[in-house]
Amino acid sequence: QVQLVESGGGFVQNGDSLRLSCEVSGRSDSIDAIAWFRQAPGKERKWLSRFYWNISETVYTDSVKGRFTVSRDTAKNTVVLQMNNLRPDDTAVYYCAADREHCFTYLCVSRTDSYEFWGQGTQVTVSS
Repeated sequence: QVQLVESGGGFVQNGDSLRLSCEVSGRSDSIDAIAWFRQAPGKERKWLSRFYWNISETVYTDSVKGRFTVSRDTAKNTVVLQMNNLRPDDTAVYYCAADREHCFTYLCVSRTDSYEFWGQGTQVTVSS
């Protein structure tokens, strides 16, 4: 089993930055990747990025490339989502998720059912 806990959400202004963390515990040695998703009110949960645990490589959806960056804090067993130049349409609940299977195609990495374990989510609100 893998446990995930997100933190770092909050209320910010248009153009601000925010840093979200996903603390990983349990069988982290079994993980292939950690993904970030977000879900705005009344909308589907959308994939943002997938961080490949063993090679420390990340792929992003086009809408966040250049603004969002994923990194890993090995000492804290945490995956960090650094979000810059935030906009009101970034307002959502942000989730991290873990996948134990290899997955490389867009169809695979972007599907919520590709991920077995989920955190509880953290709210990000961007005011204009």
